[in-house]
Amino acid sequence: MPPGAGSLLTLTGSVADANFGLGADLARVVTAEHDLLIHCAAATGFSLDPAIYQAVNVEGTRHSTALARAGGMALLHVSTAYVCGARNGLVREGELADGGFANGYEASKAEAERIVRGAGIPAVVARPSIVLGEWESGAIRSFDATYAAFRLIAGGRVRTIPAAPHATLDFVPIDHVASGLVDLAEAMSSAAGKTVHLCSRTPISAAEFVAAISTFAHLQAPRLEDARSFEPALLPPSERRLHARVTGFYDSYFQRSPIFDDANLVALSGRRCPSTGRAYVERLIAYCIEAGFLPPSGHDAVAC
Repeated sequence: MPPGAGSLLTLTGSVADANFGLGADLARVVTAEHDLLIHCAAATGFSLDPAIYQAVNVEGTRHSTALARAGGMALLHVSTAYVCGARNGLVREGELADGGFANGYEASKAEAERIVRGAGIPAVVARPSIVLGEWESGAIRSFDATYAAFRLIAGGRVRTIPAAPHATLDFVPIDHVASGLVDLAEAMSSAAGKTVHLCSRTPISAAEFVAAISTFAHLQAPRLEDARSFEPALLPPSERRLHARVTGFYDSYFQRSPIFDDANLVALSGRRCPSTGRAYVERLIAYCIEAGFLPPSGHDAVAC
């Protein structure tokens, strides 16, 4: 049935299609009942076919802006903080790199932001960094993306990571991101036109990340090797294959040290991310063990 006042309706469609595949008539009914479109659908893998990034992340954003414009809706677009490219140091919220991206995901999200900025509609761009589990408990609904690479590392199958001495990882709790998005949705009239970082404020160094893993004696903390001398061909065969297929796509995150300014979020809502240092990472690992994603104490990790 069509949505009515006070009704809750779930529709299935695809951002890769115009009007999300709902058809023009139903799209008109839906947009007439709403004043905000939150666009967070994306292909997030780092090694996908370029056609997937184009269809989902780029054209999907184009379809979202077109639907918002046709329905007179504002748009809250979820991007990524890593549209900064291979930047180190302070990254301000309005900045957008023209190149130097680590993978097709980052490049496609940067292109998507340009579409939003040129759409001529009231819009806010939200940029989370590396989204992980809830701050207090470490809980997460599903173990995907970054977690898949992390299991290979903590499980002992990847023992060497090429890193820069200054590298930091901007892990942000999922509850901070969700709360920040709610803040923005409730403040669209004052936030429109802004880009807002939903990031940690306290990125953890790559060395502290490894130290957090070493807290758990049955896990295998990796060795950080200077990226300038790292040679994948010298890795053991099984680890070399994993580096080529999976973990190599994450190397650049161990070779950058961006600091994401979040002044816009603080000004709009006063919200600040809690500390996400070593203690937070240890809570994430503890939850992974409790949930069975990583082996429990007493079970040795599998080494290469």
